Amino acid sequence: MYDYLIVGAGISGISLAERLANDAGYSVMLIDKRDHIGGNCYDYFDSHNILVHKYGPHILHTNSLEVKRYLSLFTLWIPYKHKVKSNYRNKLYTFPINGDTINQFYDQNLKTRSKVKEFLSVSISSSKQECNSEEYLLNRMPKDLYEAFYKYYSYKQWGRYPSELPKSICSRIPIKLNNNNYYFTDKYQMMPAEGFTQMFKKMLSNKKIEMVLNTDYAKILGSIKFNKLIYTGKIDEYFDFMYGELFYRSLKMQFKNIDIEYFQETAVINYPELKPKYTRISEYKYITGQKSNSTTISYEYPSDKGEACYPLRNEVNLEHLNKYKKLAQKYQNVIFAGRLGEYKYYNIDQAVCNSLRIYEKSINKK
Repeated sequence: MYDYLIVGAGISGISLAERLANDAGYSVMLIDKRDHIGGNCYDYFDSHNILVHKYGPHILHTNSLEVKRYLSLFTLWIPYKHKVKSNYRNKLYTFPINGDTINQFYDQNLKTRSKVKEFLSVSISSSKQECNSEEYLLNRMPKDLYEAFYKYYSYKQWGRYPSELPKSICSRIPIKLNNNNYYFTDKYQMMPAEGFTQMFKKMLSNKKIEMVLNTDYAKILGSIKFNKLIYTGKIDEYFDFMYGELFYRSLKMQFKNIDIEYFQETAVINYPELKPKYTRISEYKYITGQKSNSTTISYEYPSDKGEACYPLRNEVNLEHLNKYKKLAQKYQNVIFAGRLGEYKYYNIDQAVCNSLRIYEKSINKK
């Protein structure tokens, strides 16, 4: 008999399992259908001894001291500030768009935020309406800049143009007027010194946690005894898709090792035009701080098939989600959590913070 069965060994399930075992003393079975822990944050050493992220680069950045302190119980850190370039017509531009991007793209020499803002304001035909991502972006940048960096990249990423995407999708990417060339602006930006997987293993080291991989919980549910269930899998799948299937965009990853020290000038380079078909190339040594004579890169090909990565919270999917959430309220001994359980996009720190809140609010401590 387990106190808790947790379905899904991603960062939400792992954080909850750790708190339940280490803080409250509960017994936990943590189960996952994949052959590894960590969900989409899973990293591993490839055959060339390069630490890579199986599902594309995941960067820890947060303004939350609570999250930093919590995860610091299980890892040391290396400093890392993420940089991204965008390859448009074979020329590299700073991304997200900032003052440097504007200067590069328009051959200007604007040196202050006010000058950048003034330059953009002349070229933007603002509309009060912001019903989708395209309207949101065109209210903040000229059309040629939007088409160069967003329109076709979004189509490759989502299979939809920004005009077909909710405003929330593209508003996650900052548009900066300064010349800060780092992707994130959070106070704390770092990577686990030994990688995410080693951090997760330490989080799950309590003997009260039993880990079961390569297993679909539905197939063994009748043989497990437990008091409460925490479900971090797909909420629509839990209810057998009775209100319809929620849409996710996935990624197909292609890894390649190259016998040179570095392949590109920064960790990630986006490809915002329709060709090539991949959206970005990532080089992991920049992120992990490794030193090696060879380097491993990955190409990302978005797809509708594969592991669920990005929930599309448009009107249709949110309508289905609300039906599932109302149904879930009737299940007193089931907690739905995480990106799949709540059908909500979470960064790493947000997933951890959300799990800590769920633990504090929903778990009866011994």
